[in-house]
Amino acid sequence: MSDQEAAPEAPQASPEAQAPSAPTEAAPAEPVPAPAPAPEPAAGPAVGASPEPEPAPPVAESAPPAAPAPKKKSKEDSPGAPVNLTLDDVNDDSVTLTWDAPENVGPSGLDGYMVEYCKDGSTNWVTANNKPFLSTRYVIRNLTSGDKLHIRVISVKGDAVSDPAVLDHPVLVREILEHPKIRLPRHLRELYMKVVGETVNLVIHFQGKPKPQVTWTKDGQPLDPKRVSIRNSDKDSIFFIRQAQRTDSGKYEISVKILDELEDKATIQLQVVERPGPPENLKLVDVWGFNVALEWTAPKDTGNADLTGYTVQKSDMKTKQWFTVLEHYNRTSCTVSDLIIGNSYTFRVFSENPCGLSEKAAVSKDVAHIKKSAIMYKSEKFNSRDFSEPPKFTQPLTDRITTRGYSTQLVCCVRGFPKPKVIWMKNQMEIRENPKYLAIMNHGVCSLEIRKPSPFDGGIYTCKAVNPLGEASVDCKLDVKVPE
Repeated sequence: MSDQEAAPEAPQASPEAQAPSAPTEAAPAEPVPAPAPAPEPAAGPAVGASPEPEPAPPVAESAPPAAPAPKKKSKEDSPGAPVNLTLDDVNDDSVTLTWDAPENVGPSGLDGYMVEYCKDGSTNWVTANNKPFLSTRYVIRNLTSGDKLHIRVISVKGDAVSDPAVLDHPVLVREILEHPKIRLPRHLRELYMKVVGETVNLVIHFQGKPKPQVTWTKDGQPLDPKRVSIRNSDKDSIFFIRQAQRTDSGKYEISVKILDELEDKATIQLQVVERPGPPENLKLVDVWGFNVALEWTAPKDTGNADLTGYTVQKSDMKTKQWFTVLEHYNRTSCTVSDLIIGNSYTFRVFSENPCGLSEKAAVSKDVAHIKKSAIMYKSEKFNSRDFSEPPKFTQPLTDRITTRGYSTQLVCCVRGFPKPKVIWMKNQMEIRENPKYLAIMNHGVCSLEIRKPSPFDGGIYTCKAVNPLGEASVDCKLDVKVPE
């Protein structure tokens, strides 16, 4: 922003004096000369009846000076006048103006703007800036309080100037009373927390006219300048602590006062925290099965903040590695489960607050041994089934007819427990070791092979089974035929 200042002695070379004289005398000869020459200040301002049509508008409703002709003659390619000229601020010795660029600035753009003013009831226009500037905001300084001024702004491009943009009403130079109001940021309306060693840098904006008086207090007492630095301006106050300590915590109040009558206050609750101390008196209360019961007490130093919980960890004595069991746990006793049988464990507990976990932990002095429980197996009494039974033939012998010279077999099936003894007989005579006969018993199947029988081998054959529980027998008839 190019807020330029104009010395009040500008009237000596008032460009306004040239403004009316230029159109009357030099208009036909050449485009307006630079605003340097100021020999005829008195000729122009009084001439309200200039032969040109442009000076005719001087019939301003508020005052005659509001419509004097511009300082240079306008041409067809002259720039447009600034638009939306607005009074932005006014106080005892300055006036702040803002406006928008003209719609027609031409291909080469503007050289800048000239700001002029004159007192109400006078026609002596004073140029506020020494040379054109491009900013659309300007502060006229070093004014006299109580003056009523007419103000206008002109666009300049080369030797051409625009019609002036004039404020609708004259401006009274005086401080406007504005009630003080503090604009406290949203995050400062609640508890404001900082960690020990961090920088506290707060910018509190406020408004009010004339310039308010800003006062800071802590818990109703003045601030310690060794701990807190305050820097105030017209619109804000900066609260600065280079390295916050826990003693800086407290209730800070800012007061913005005007004329000892109008006042606004705001409160900031600052809390400087650090990590808490470790829990105390960690004890191993009980061990049973896969579980361990722990108990401890809260730390003496909570870090100037409420505790948010505890973190419980376990370590196997074999691996020596720590594993988290519980996080953000709010009680001072817990049960750790699902431990491994045969392993030994130690435990530790951290305390936690908004700043984080405690730097150290409380470690259990005792070691929890998860023992294997002695298991005795006692088998149930088994009543075995008694499979004893006397011999019984399940498949009897059948009568057979065979041909002489062709071996044949007699087959039957028997069961019994204990295993029965099988005896073969022919015509009630026991067959003993005779190579002509081959007796076999396999899994209860009894067979008697007769090799190359002759008619003499025919007769009644009996199979007899005997065990301690009894006996049984079956018989059949064998006929041996002689082929014709």
